[in-house]
Amino acid sequence: MPKIKLTKSELKTQRDSLKQFQRFLPTLQLKKQQLQLETRLSLQRVEENKRKEEQAKQHIMSWISMFGKNDENEKIINFISIDKIDYQFSNIAGVKIPVYNKTYFNIKKYDLFAETPWIDDGIEILKSILEIRIERDILQEQFIRLHKELQTTTQRVNLFEKVKIPECRENIRQIQIYLGDQQTAAVGRSKIAKKKLAEAYYD
Repeated sequence: MPKIKLTKSELKTQRDSLKQFQRFLPTLQLKKQQLQLETRLSLQRVEENKRKEEQAKQHIMSWISMFGKNDENEKIINFISIDKIDYQFSNIAGVKIPVYNKTYFNIKKYDLFAETPWIDDGIEILKSILEIRIERDILQEQFIRLHKELQTTTQRVNLFEKVKIPECRENIRQIQIYLGDQQTAAVGRSKIAKKKLAEAYYD
């Protein structure tokens, strides 16, 4: 703890600082609570997205054998490319986070008579899985940003609660004790001086 000046002006400075910390602390505590809630919800959305992908994969297991050889699977992948990922930014508990809207795909033209009959279904399910994974990337970014802000806010709350406020209170206590001792000593010196004056007068 840095050494403080034991003066009335420093006492006022410390009292003003204490009031400021006490005024800001409830706001920080509220923000921390909001971030804790939003972080939990964000993690739940990531987990729900993972479950959605697993369900999509299980859904196609019944007819996956229709895909045949690996080169047929690769052919489907070659038909699809990502055109645009549509998302926007929103403010949650003071944090700017991306919010997923939709993914737009480019599908290469193909001859329905030349390709296997399940090609349309294969393209649609692959688009669905790709969209789920793209959404998860954005959901994970949400979580990262919220969690980072939660850590920062928690550090500030701890700083105020465990360092700044106790430090100001201790500084105020020390200054008050010192100024009180000084006042007591001044009164004592004043009494001694009066006594000496009285003695000199009567002598």
